[in-house]
Amino acid sequence: MLRKLSLIGLLLPAPALAHPHVFVQVEMAVAFDAQGGVAVRLDWVYDAYFSMLVTADLGIDIDGDLQLTPDEQALLDAQVAAWPADFDGDLEVAQGDTILPLAPKRDHAMVYENGIIRETHLRPVAQLADRAAPLTILPYDPSYYVAYTLAGPVSVTGRDDCTVDIIPANLDAAYTLVEELLYGRPASDVGPDEDFPEVGRSFADKVVVTCAGLL
Repeated sequence: MLRKLSLIGLLLPAPALAHPHVFVQVEMAVAFDAQGGVAVRLDWVYDAYFSMLVTADLGIDIDGDLQLTPDEQALLDAQVAAWPADFDGDLEVAQGDTILPLAPKRDHAMVYENGIIRETHLRPVAQLADRAAPLTILPYDPSYYVAYTLAGPVSVTGRDDCTVDIIPANLDAAYTLVEELLYGRPASDVGPDEDFPEVGRSFADKVVVTCAGLL
């Protein structure tokens, strides 16, 4: 996704600087292949306000017809073509207490439709820890600069013996944690140059994929 340094520049004019700054709906699918591999397909659907800020900042869709020219599409693609080395994709895949390594993204694409920016990509799991254990998947930004919310059901492709359980984030507990870590300060008082506590995981919806056979 568009990296946080550019996000800060886009959002400084906003009236409030409370975390989170960007709201993203996450559409997710889990894909198994014939070779025993597994990957998570993600669609990040950005909120209308942020999508508008991005198009204005890049100088695309100036005529407001909600259509991009080839040059404008190329410019939008260029902003997300290469993730910084220190960006892990705001995705955690685990088995039990073991966080699994993820391979570089694939099939990365940007779509601009009806004034909304959608970023889609595939994150293969590089190595499983236990082929008998369920997968636990959490989309989140540790700093909670970006708020990810799971949208719709999670599908599974490549096999038919898996079930998906979605555990919504406990928002009451997450907000209580924020208050404790900020010693009662309102989140809106945290300025852009201050470190916000890494509470993003507490706000993450959890997806648990359990299969009858080995992964």
